[in-house]
Amino acid sequence: MKRIPSIDVARGLVMVIMALDHVRELMHVTSQTQSPTDLSTTTGALFMTRWITHLCAPTFVFLSGTSAYLSLKNSGDVSANQRFLRSRGLWLIFLEITVVNFALWFDLSFRTIIFQVIAAIGAGFLVLSFLLKAPARTVGLLGVAIIVCHNLVQGVTFTDTIPLRVIWSLFFRPDVFPVTPQFMVGLLYPWVPWLGIMLAGYGAGLLFERPDNSRRRTLLLAGLGSLAVFVVVRLINSYGDPAPWSAQATPGFTLLSFINTTKYPPSLLYTTMTLGITITVMALVDGIQNRFTEALSVYGRVPMFYYLIHWYLIHSLMLVMLFLQGFTPDQFVFGPFQFGRPKETSGVDLPATYLIWLGLVVFLYFPCRWYWQYKRRHKQIWWLRYI
Repeated sequence: MKRIPSIDVARGLVMVIMALDHVRELMHVTSQTQSPTDLSTTTGALFMTRWITHLCAPTFVFLSGTSAYLSLKNSGDVSANQRFLRSRGLWLIFLEITVVNFALWFDLSFRTIIFQVIAAIGAGFLVLSFLLKAPARTVGLLGVAIIVCHNLVQGVTFTDTIPLRVIWSLFFRPDVFPVTPQFMVGLLYPWVPWLGIMLAGYGAGLLFERPDNSRRRTLLLAGLGSLAVFVVVRLINSYGDPAPWSAQATPGFTLLSFINTTKYPPSLLYTTMTLGITITVMALVDGIQNRFTEALSVYGRVPMFYYLIHWYLIHSLMLVMLFLQGFTPDQFVFGPFQFGRPKETSGVDLPATYLIWLGLVVFLYFPCRWYWQYKRRHKQIWWLRYI
């Protein structure tokens, strides 16, 4: 099968958006003291700056499943694809623990280890490797069933038994475990809800075998259908998300409450909202070729390369910001869940956050384009498939 440009465009778009959230998290002046989705303290602009980035993780995971399906169809070798998914899954979990966590905290002592989207994708690949012999439709329906039903168990907790609490957190419910006063482990992306999204993406790979017009029409119907499910179930306000919406002081903030769904773990409503938007966008950009879509494709073709270097660049820029604001290294705070920001007020306002983000994205275009061209010229280098 030929490469599907709309997949690269969608993945590139959410990677660009993702960088905004990470710049905000490390550099915005209130990021350490204020939740951008707390309607009692946030502003509309700050809320939307965080909300738009909700598209990122579900899209990454969903399209990872789709790419796995397309890879299998291209090679036709189930055993080879099983081996690749397992090795890549283990590699991603290793990267999360080491390279990604160091990029997050810049802490050589590794006093914080968190499992986020990269580890969730890795775990999903491990499970998916055992399902490749099953019909893609069946795998996709299993994924949809997980998405719809996993909220049924979100109220279950294990507070007294640490082993059960760890297992439950790994599979269903986010949690943080203080192993020692100076070492914490955060299981923030429970594997089962995210696996459901990956399996649904794998099943959706069937759509990309269709002729262009049929694919676009079906993607559009699927995207709009997902958004319709979100609106209807959210209006009922009794299932699909642990945080019900409510009327606020203004119509605008009531709307924010309506779309303020739960990411940790990804609720049914969070998933239908975000994937509905992503799939609709994919339908609308499918077949469109211009400078903008080609630029987005550059990022989308090298997602792991982009993901790794963008974290190191943002964290380095944060340190530069602190030096420019007059702080000295002895004021930097590192340790469990500390990026290095001082206790004193630091950071930049929201407009400056956007300017830094835009500059970062433009800068990253050039190494991403170089790396994609390098991969195309050196397909015989096996390890390039892993980065």
